[in-house]
Amino acid sequence: MQTPKITRRDALRGASAALTLAAVKSAFPGGAFAQSAEPETKTVKLGYIALTDAAALIVAKEKGFFAKHGLPDAEVLKQASWGATRDNLVLGSEANGIDGAHILTPMPYLISTGKVTQGSVPTPMYILARLNLDAQAISVAAEYNGLKLGLDSSPLKDAFAKKRAAGGDPKVAMTFPGGTHDLWIRYWLASGGIDPDKDVSTIVVPPPQMVANMKVGTMDAFCVGEPWNAQLINQKLGYTAANTYEIWNKHPEKALGLRAAWVDKHPKAAKALLMAVMEAQAWCDKLENREEMCKIVGTRAWFNVPVTDILPRQKGEYDYGIDGKVVKDSPGIMKFWRDHASFPFKSHDLWFITENIRWGKFETNTDAKALVDKVNRADLWREAAKTLGVAASDIPASDSRGKETFFDGKVFDPDNPQTYLASLPIKRIA
Repeated sequence: MQTPKITRRDALRGASAALTLAAVKSAFPGGAFAQSAEPETKTVKLGYIALTDAAALIVAKEKGFFAKHGLPDAEVLKQASWGATRDNLVLGSEANGIDGAHILTPMPYLISTGKVTQGSVPTPMYILARLNLDAQAISVAAEYNGLKLGLDSSPLKDAFAKKRAAGGDPKVAMTFPGGTHDLWIRYWLASGGIDPDKDVSTIVVPPPQMVANMKVGTMDAFCVGEPWNAQLINQKLGYTAANTYEIWNKHPEKALGLRAAWVDKHPKAAKALLMAVMEAQAWCDKLENREEMCKIVGTRAWFNVPVTDILPRQKGEYDYGIDGKVVKDSPGIMKFWRDHASFPFKSHDLWFITENIRWGKFETNTDAKALVDKVNRADLWREAAKTLGVAASDIPASDSRGKETFFDGKVFDPDNPQTYLASLPIKRIA
């Protein structure tokens, strides 16, 4: 039998992985190298969108974390859009789809209930981890430079009204109906008295196509993750009105979502997957690793984006692209591990469902807590964390982060979401 040829790239990747694993061990004082039971399968197919908050999955592949935990054949596959991600999750890998994904946090709930699937057929999903906190952005076209927009969106109300009166159609873009970017831009618009369903046309655009669409004048504003907001500024096509941490400090963003059927069939592999991703998150979170992380994800194989469009904001250097507004050490930096970024708080998922009730994606009589308990697998996260030797201080004692306060003074109490819902301006509740 012929001996497999080991290329220089393979050798370098192996050496790099060894150094990475040694460095990450410090993040797990109880023993990052504790071995779990042998996974039932050596492979899993995971989808990702070209957004920096997918970095943990990419790093887990490139740096050998999947292989270390018994998943050497794990695949991380680029998806064209969140709609394509949904469709491939419904198919599952056995039908040439995928088993899980880097995903907008509300999507597993929308898919599990059949709200966004073909024929409204439910595909049960689990959320195993959060992938990041903060660092999405709301961007506006250079046409609105004179407004110098920030958290207050109200100046756009008259601007959009004038555009409509002149025969135009103001458009704001997000990435998936009911997804995080949809909810951030709706919250921002509504807080300024702009109805996102009546005063503007709300359109869906895949993240990698945002800048190109702004360039040809397809939209007036958009909400998306990085690096697309920074790229917009670098191409002098617009500016950042708000980093989403300014709307809700330390807000949850993407999740690691898996088909429930895959997790139930492969519980040991699911735990191995979780541990690999958690170690990758800890690695990505270290500022000294951010440049290497950005170089990895920026390559043609992953994002095909210049590192100059990715790195500054990943280091906390936040140029808003308007009126010299620059924050050198932004508290809105993307968080992969710190501040319990990886833990899937159930109270966070409850907020997403409540907001989707606000905008008519879920019925008002939805038993949101029961739905969260069904989809959110914080229990699996804790089990994986203990096996990894995660410090006790990094394992939340509660599934709730408690009350959350937004920039406009609204308070979400997970024990009383109806009070929060009643306090909100502009809603689609019947």
